Amino acid sequence: MAGARVHAGTLTVWDDRRIAHSADHLAAGTLVLLGVFAYAGGVGTTALGPGGVLVTIGLFLFSGLPPAAISGTAIATNLGAAVLGTGAFSRSGQFSAPGARRVAGVLVAAAVIGTPIGVLANAHVSGAAFGVLLGVCVAAIGALLIVRERRQRAARRVAGTPAWTVIAPIGLGVAIVSGLFGLGGQLLSVPLLVSAGIAMLPALGAAQAQSIVIAGVGTIGYALRGAIAWPLIPVMGIPLLAGALTGWRVAHAIPADRLRSLLAGVLIATGAYLILRSV
Repeated sequence: MAGARVHAGTLTVWDDRRIAHSADHLAAGTLVLLGVFAYAGGVGTTALGPGGVLVTIGLFLFSGLPPAAISGTAIATNLGAAVLGTGAFSRSGQFSAPGARRVAGVLVAAAVIGTPIGVLANAHVSGAAFGVLLGVCVAAIGALLIVRERRQRAARRVAGTPAWTVIAPIGLGVAIVSGLFGLGGQLLSVPLLVSAGIAMLPALGAAQAQSIVIAGVGTIGYALRGAIAWPLIPVMGIPLLAGALTGWRVAHAIPADRLRSLLAGVLIATGAYLILRSV
């Protein structure tokens, strides 16, 4: 893939025809694996919050694409799920909770600023470094899940809504990391918002609003670089949406704390594997 890029100043611009050609010629078994990862990611997104990171992990492990195309394809794949999730939480009234719209507004503004920074940072990350950083990010998400679960069990809530000076750094950091790795954003922002004292449902609703901006701005940014493998969007996007519908049913059938504990362990172990695989 190294021959498929040209340099424009310090920014690497990829030949999207080469990217598309490489993705279009992946083996059938590889496409099935990518679909499985996307489906599992969809289940995790609606049943637990985290989940979209599995799209990035699947592309990193099986697609053979460069870091830019991995992140670009993943973030474009997450766009449909972001729209679906935002509409669902809006319909269920999560944006009507006290302070929820203000939190969502701050997160959206931070996403507009932070996501392009993450997209630009991706241009300076090598394949090996991308794997290590992704592993650290995945393990950190697993750790955040454990922290969130403990805070929920303690039933500790801070009165009122945190100040924008608390919310803005969270939103900016989440947007940068999401733009770098092609994540939806909610898998990081929800645990951090809950840790800051925001109730679970308003945190989920605000995170969904941010995720649609992250996915939209990120898709535009990576598309301008020619770093999206468009043939893989339906391959992973359709299973991702199907998994999201399944996850909604799973969330009503299985205790969420058990699922989160399981997913936290899997993410921590996967993060360690990605780091060891890349060094």
